[in-house]
Amino acid sequence: MRIGLFTDTYAPQINGVATSILMLEHALRKMGHKVYVVTINNDTLSYDFGDEHIIRIPGIPTGIYDYRLSGIYPIKAINKIKEWNLDIIHSHTEFSIGTFARIIAKQLDIPIVHTYHTMYEDYVHYITKGYFKTTSKKIVEYFTKFYCDKTATELIVPTKKTYDLFKQKYKYDRNVHIIPTGIEIERFYKKNIDSNKVEQLKKQYKIKEDDFIILFVGRIAKEKNIDFLIDNHAYLARKHKNCRLMIVGGGPDLELLKSKSKKFGDNIIFTGKVPWNDVPNYYHLANVFTTASHTETQGLTVVEAMAASLAVVALNDESFNTVIVDGLDGFLFNDRKQYRQAMLKLMSDRNLLLKMSEQALVSSAKYSSKYYAERVLDVYNIALKGRNTEPRGFFKKARDVMKRGFHGK
Repeated sequence: MRIGLFTDTYAPQINGVATSILMLEHALRKMGHKVYVVTINNDTLSYDFGDEHIIRIPGIPTGIYDYRLSGIYPIKAINKIKEWNLDIIHSHTEFSIGTFARIIAKQLDIPIVHTYHTMYEDYVHYITKGYFKTTSKKIVEYFTKFYCDKTATELIVPTKKTYDLFKQKYKYDRNVHIIPTGIEIERFYKKNIDSNKVEQLKKQYKIKEDDFIILFVGRIAKEKNIDFLIDNHAYLARKHKNCRLMIVGGGPDLELLKSKSKKFGDNIIFTGKVPWNDVPNYYHLANVFTTASHTETQGLTVVEAMAASLAVVALNDESFNTVIVDGLDGFLFNDRKQYRQAMLKLMSDRNLLLKMSEQALVSSAKYSSKYYAERVLDVYNIALKGRNTEPRGFFKKARDVMKRGFHGK
């Protein structure tokens, strides 16, 4: 099969969507499929055709993290895409490249599968700064329903939480396939980690053998609720003086949280942004992984941690409680009391920690990239078999206008 992945974010960018797309691309190629990528050029305001399988389209910075937006119809890319002779288009964004994907899919008569990665209602504060919150969420709802309902042949979501958003709130009446995003879990296995690099990191951050390291990996931003981890660390550090919190990643709130954490000295470690290839090493510095984020569609870092044999202590959110079995490979918490109890239990009972760590590794297996790619291929085949060539929505109106002429004749 000849597959086109269309995305606004792609390697070498480091975020959940970019990681999942790269993983899918690798897995599909291993299975013998031809995979092509259309994305944004994050380095220059020019086209990059340097790789025959990748088109990088110039994009303008949005001011939100390192995301960029391109034009919705980059003419210079069209001939190259035609040469690819795609069987299916898989869109991973609702914005500029995603709009281009649905236009080119209609123009070339190619079925389009869309994966909805982000709960945008949780991110409108970056645009509105707290104003017009209700109106903004309505706009996001309208935009999401238009893109997914009017243009996608098939829709993929990573969790039941997202499924319920479409079915219960948005009243989406078409197919929704729940496929948890997979990862290249082998990258995080202890046997594949360079122990020398891990030791170097321990020296760099002055981590002692008897330190108990609580790890968070992700974007350092408001919606990740890192404040919760920092606020509760004071209590944990009083109970266990060797308990340390390591926060891996970059983001808009990094300096703010660093300032807030100064009173802890080196008891809270901020690494800043680290190279994608080095991320697995950081999991092997830790004893337990944690997250209090409440805006995930699916917490991929939780799966990464489990593949690295780490027990997880996570907020009892639908994004996590379908991954973690409470009391088996980690703990789920609803409030700070439960969070503290879970951490103290793991610190004081090393046998329990070991059992949970071993089970976490076993649990991670079902999120392998191969299994994920196989399920996505099933959706591709559904789209190819059940394709409806009759234009819908905006495209149907455009066709009708062209048929009768712009003056109604």
